Amino acid sequence: MPKLVLIDGSSYLYRAFHALPPLTAADGTPTGALFGIVNMLKSSLKEGADYIAFVLDAPGPTFRDELYPEYKANRAAMPDDLRAQVEPMMAIVQALGLPVIRVPGVEADDVIGTYAVQAAKDGVDVVISTGDKDFAQLVGPHIRLTNTMTGSVTDEARVPEKFGVRPDQIVDYLALMGDAVDNVKGVEKCGPKTAAKWLAEHGTLDNVIANADKISGKIGENLRAALPILPLNRTLVTIKTDVALDKDYTQLLQLPPHADDLAALYARFGFKQALKELQGGASAPAVSAPAAQKPAEPMPEARPGVYETVLDWPAFEAMRAELQAAELVCFDTETDSLDALQANLVGLSFAVRPEQAWYIPLAHDYPGAPLQLPAEAVLAKLAPLLADPDKRKCAQNGKYDLHVLQRVGIAVRGLAEDTLLASFVLNAGRARHDMDSMALNHLGYRTVAYEDVAGKGAKQIPFSQVAIDDATRYAAEDADITLRLQRHFAPQLAAEPALETLYRGLEMPLVQVLCDIEENGVLIDTALLQRQSADLSARMLQVQNRAYEVAGRHFNLDSPKQLGALLFDELGLTAKLKTPTGAPSTNEEALEAIADDHELPRLILEHRGMAKLRSTYTDKLPQMVNPRTGRVHTSYHQAGAATGRLSSSDPNLQNIPVRTEDGRKIRQAFIAPPGRRIVSFDYSQIELRIMAHLSGDAGLLAAFGSGQDVHRATAAEVFGATPDTVTGEQRRAAKAINFGLMYGMSAFGLARQLGIGRNEAAEYISLYFSRYPGVRAYMDDTRSRAKETGYVETVFGRRLYLNEINGRNAAQRAGAERAAINAPMQGTAADIIKRAMIDVAGWIAGHRERARMLMQVHDELVFEADAGFVPELQTEVTARMEAAAALKVPLLVECGVGGNWDEAH
Repeated sequence: MPKLVLIDGSSYLYRAFHALPPLTAADGTPTGALFGIVNMLKSSLKEGADYIAFVLDAPGPTFRDELYPEYKANRAAMPDDLRAQVEPMMAIVQALGLPVIRVPGVEADDVIGTYAVQAAKDGVDVVISTGDKDFAQLVGPHIRLTNTMTGSVTDEARVPEKFGVRPDQIVDYLALMGDAVDNVKGVEKCGPKTAAKWLAEHGTLDNVIANADKISGKIGENLRAALPILPLNRTLVTIKTDVALDKDYTQLLQLPPHADDLAALYARFGFKQALKELQGGASAPAVSAPAAQKPAEPMPEARPGVYETVLDWPAFEAMRAELQAAELVCFDTETDSLDALQANLVGLSFAVRPEQAWYIPLAHDYPGAPLQLPAEAVLAKLAPLLADPDKRKCAQNGKYDLHVLQRVGIAVRGLAEDTLLASFVLNAGRARHDMDSMALNHLGYRTVAYEDVAGKGAKQIPFSQVAIDDATRYAAEDADITLRLQRHFAPQLAAEPALETLYRGLEMPLVQVLCDIEENGVLIDTALLQRQSADLSARMLQVQNRAYEVAGRHFNLDSPKQLGALLFDELGLTAKLKTPTGAPSTNEEALEAIADDHELPRLILEHRGMAKLRSTYTDKLPQMVNPRTGRVHTSYHQAGAATGRLSSSDPNLQNIPVRTEDGRKIRQAFIAPPGRRIVSFDYSQIELRIMAHLSGDAGLLAAFGSGQDVHRATAAEVFGATPDTVTGEQRRAAKAINFGLMYGMSAFGLARQLGIGRNEAAEYISLYFSRYPGVRAYMDDTRSRAKETGYVETVFGRRLYLNEINGRNAAQRAGAERAAINAPMQGTAADIIKRAMIDVAGWIAGHRERARMLMQVHDELVFEADAGFVPELQTEVTARMEAAAALKVPLLVECGVGGNWDEAH
């Protein structure tokens, strides 16, 4: 039976810190908690797991803080010696290949609870590695707790022995006692024995409350005094099991460790035995590293640099002379905001050789700050060098710096190296590509954190108020370490010509293209969005009133407890899914399961759907309008997906809904200004075309080559019909097969999607492969080659390592095999649209006043153009997109024009 291990990192971090002596590394860095965590993880990994995750609390408040502002108010701040170990701990965990999960707005407990319930529902055995008693509420037939530090196991039988109550009574048990650590005030003088006694007599907290007047003595008085707070207590101590998560438990897969990164960390912190075991292979996980990965380069000596503050013109001119003479200039900007389009420049740092760098403060304004060189004069003198396309430059996440300098009038050219992108191209599956993590993992160097110089939380100051000496230490180090990383990655890229071509020919040129798109932004009809919000609110009220009518009374639609009582107690519906405590579930999946049994579940789902659209889009998008430009400016991320696909944030354009009428209305708010039009270009069935190219299947090539409807052609082949006699149901089945096979869909999945029997679905797939034998051969050959090399590649050489392809775990191996089939197609599609964007950007630069590229979403490019320029734009962009790759089948681009994105799509 599959097994999921969920490690409560937050719990173990504190327990290891307090349980172990205050150990330190050679440089004085505290390591006691790290030592405990490493040993705990080694123990957990030896037990083996099909799925695994290390879960931590995310920074910031949670929903419990909103419910109860005094929540955890008494908890002391994290000790400095412990805080210093958090980032190294995360680096070690990631180097070990474990997924690290942190979800803002909830606690680690809630994330663990959601994954545990999700997996247990599928029959997966769940082990929660924790020392926190609160998790006993989740224990059930498929969920147990282990405490790696003590060796104890808590299962269904052990909970009553340990606590005196059943797992389904733990929440009420905790609510009665309260929790001093979290500042949850329970019934005064009510300890474990009293709480267990009351629950043994009355069964539930509600019954205890109902019988409070029958409990005598002082403890009875205390209970009655606490009655108003007990319902809130129950909410605070209940672990959420319906957190919205980016990935489900089947994606929580352990990757092979980054041996060079791990060795550097163990050496850095003096973990000699762990290092010895790693180098001897004793602690290596069952999955071996991909055969194609080369041994790590020797770790360079990690020494701090010598950094100079530039405060006068002689020092500036001496620095500028060295910049002019250097073959490669590494640079970085310091600002007062993470929003590149609104950030103000505070200072600049440069490096041209390792272990030396300069910092030029320009806008530090704290009392007593030394006199700084005038910003306008400094920028005027640096502009020719920064704008020189022949002067090679290097940055980490350089797109941010390009935006910042663009705002002060400098159009940077000649960005030749970006260490974030170099790391991503070399190994897209690497856990993190930020500078601090890469410095630790590749250079064995612990950087100065922003919080070290600016503070954190409510006491954090803007960078302009950081003392210039501290700012120099922080900012100059950024330029220095980025240069060191560039030198670390350069020989690795040179050793892989295909990857170097991808890096220099595709990813680096795309940086400026994306920078321009982000600068362009898109115009939003805020008034329309406000009307949509009002409409959604009105319809939500209508649905709410209809729900009251159907229910026969008022109730809180957002209260799982009230909804559960109404659906299952009053209306007598049969629950199809339950929570870990055995209560009927009211999450979305549970309501879908009973939606055909009664009108009320469907009304609740409809209400929730509209509420999500309103809060995520119609209410939020107007708040994202840049006050300077009047437009919304998304941020694109080149290293966001291992396949190479772009992702975006603030707002996430990839997730604008299109399948429902309400969702499509959102796109109507993305508009063209007067006299202009929105023009959309979308690749048609690009991944299927790539499948035809890669497989070389004669039937697919013929269908695309003759311009047939490929789904209709597939249906004709599979069902033995002629294209003109194919029914709608047959075409729908063929479409499901065409797309499903690319994503590894099984007969079970196809049966569920089409609403047919599993045997019938299996027959469809068998017929498909008999008519398209080239597809089956491609899939078999791809899996075989992936097992030999450890990776797959796109048409253009982008590489995705499949670390589980030869693993002993069947579920992980099957997932890797599915990825082996899909990644080349999805990755090639991503490469093609990037190539198209670069070509189109080169052409459109000559027509800057007449048209601009606004967005890239999936396989679509969206433009804004003068109405009179639209025909030329359609001709030129279509031709360039269709010529972006020479495949065995033609690429087809569909174009639409309208006053808004919905009309054009």
